[in-house]
Amino acid sequence: MDVRSFLADHPPFDALTEAELDRVVSSVQIEHFAPGTVILQQAGAPATHLFVIRRGDAEIVDDGRVIDEVGEGDVFGMWSLLGQMAPTATVRATEDTLCYLIDAGVASDVLRSGAGIAFVVAGVRRRIARVDETLKAEIDLVRYREVGALVRRPPVTCDPSTPVAEAAGLMARERVSSLLVPSSDGTVGILTDRDLRTRIVAERRSGDTPVRDVMTPRAETVAADTMVGEVLLRMLEGGFHHFPIAEAGGRVVGVVTDTDLMGIGRNTPFALKSAIERAPDRDAVASAIAELPDVVAALVDSSADPVDVGHVIAFSIDAATRRLLELGIAEHGEPPVPWAWLALGSAARQEQAIRTDQDHAFAFDGDADTADASLAPLAEFVTAGLEAAGITRCRGDVMATNEALRLPLEDWVRRFDFWMREQSPKASEQLSIVFDFRRVAGELDAEAALDRAMAAAVGRPLFLQHLARRALDLRPPIGFVRGIMVEHGGEHPGTVDLKHGGIVIVGNIARAYAIRSGLTAKRTIDRLRASEGAGAIEAETREGLEEAFRFLWEVRLRHHVEQHRAGRGLDDFVDPKELGGVARQGLKEAFRIIARAQKALALEAGVTLR
Repeated sequence: MDVRSFLADHPPFDALTEAELDRVVSSVQIEHFAPGTVILQQAGAPATHLFVIRRGDAEIVDDGRVIDEVGEGDVFGMWSLLGQMAPTATVRATEDTLCYLIDAGVASDVLRSGAGIAFVVAGVRRRIARVDETLKAEIDLVRYREVGALVRRPPVTCDPSTPVAEAAGLMARERVSSLLVPSSDGTVGILTDRDLRTRIVAERRSGDTPVRDVMTPRAETVAADTMVGEVLLRMLEGGFHHFPIAEAGGRVVGVVTDTDLMGIGRNTPFALKSAIERAPDRDAVASAIAELPDVVAALVDSSADPVDVGHVIAFSIDAATRRLLELGIAEHGEPPVPWAWLALGSAARQEQAIRTDQDHAFAFDGDADTADASLAPLAEFVTAGLEAAGITRCRGDVMATNEALRLPLEDWVRRFDFWMREQSPKASEQLSIVFDFRRVAGELDAEAALDRAMAAAVGRPLFLQHLARRALDLRPPIGFVRGIMVEHGGEHPGTVDLKHGGIVIVGNIARAYAIRSGLTAKRTIDRLRASEGAGAIEAETREGLEEAFRFLWEVRLRHHVEQHRAGRGLDDFVDPKELGGVARQGLKEAFRIIARAQKALALEAGVTLR
């Protein structure tokens, strides 16, 4: 196959016109590289040509680690060529390799075309994904395996009518901490050692009590091909310690426990959650939650999904909040009305970092004066307890200690409606905070009523326009000519703000699209995916924003862990020069993805992007 035919079969050259392709072919030089030859050197001289592999293979090496391989038809050197900068990684031939070298000027024109830009963007995304996969593969984490692989034996079962004393004996003989209880309707219940302690021993019930009276009926199961990391999160969120594992046809093949998934070490989310739930007083809660940074550090070291780490932090703070509410009620008395403690903002989205503050509110059903006499001291008890645990008070006073955020549920609904009808920038700013809500504790089902109120925004086009503007208020620190733009003054010169320059913007974009579509999802990635499903956002835009969001969270968490271990205060300001070449390129592309998404939202909402 000649040069022209070969290039015409491979991107980005397959999108060129005949004349454009002829120009590329006329500039091609052919060069051979022996095995082990370094074609481009990380931090070395910038690429002078664009390389296309005609035959052979090469490996991409970042700081001594092989992060990718390239072969026939693959292109490399494009980032270095376009930016006239040192290569972000080393490219080394692994066998006899023949390359087409395309003149820099011609290659630049190709890569700056529409098809070329899409090709470069896809290349950056692929490289970031490969780095992540390589790290995970090197440490062979359990969390990235299918949970079915951890099932060590078939489930031990008993009949619903079995006396609990007999069931306990069976558990002891089989050395298991749970029994599955098949039912005639095809569902399965579960009896755990914890059920025996809390529902039999603690309540002094007879050993003749049938299992059906104390088991958990219709136990939730998980598919055998589910990733271990996902099962861990579901356990933490649900507050249980056993998960029946089912095959594709529904047959339960075994049970996994929290210790199967995470071990019994001190720095695990389960150990932390257990310590919080057992804390006898407010000081003990603070002592327990003080272990959270070390738990997060262990998760980051193991290359856990960065967004999942944010969820784990939120689950831990939720556990502390619930325990403080229990202790506060024990001290101040049970409120005389049904109530709900609502997490707001990043806490509601379950997207919190080690360094976070408090955002919460109270909703209740009943007389305001009667309720507030009880809820006000309870709010202060919990807020002070969280503050003692290192979770600072909100500087904007978005907390349940603020009387304006302790309202009857019907008043919350009216306030949502008022803010949407007011159709002012201030109203959209207020709602952009409280439109992210989630019930953490309390018997009042406040979410359902607030979700219905939020869904009414679809019929308020001017309000939606104001809400879209909130997603455009902040801008990523990127210039399409100069690249990443660092701070030049202030407290953090030479750095970029990962939170306000990227992570918050993605969250605001996701909220704007979700609310425009009448969706009630709260987490950022859930909102993006639901918006794509509703046809509100293009699949490519959603995918890019999701990748940018995960990548920025990864950089942010690693930055926090480094600061924590060094004994420094935590912040979100990162010096791009301290990142590896590939990560620095990924940071640049993440900011560009966000900037393009803002332009698309501005166009769709009919607002000016300043």
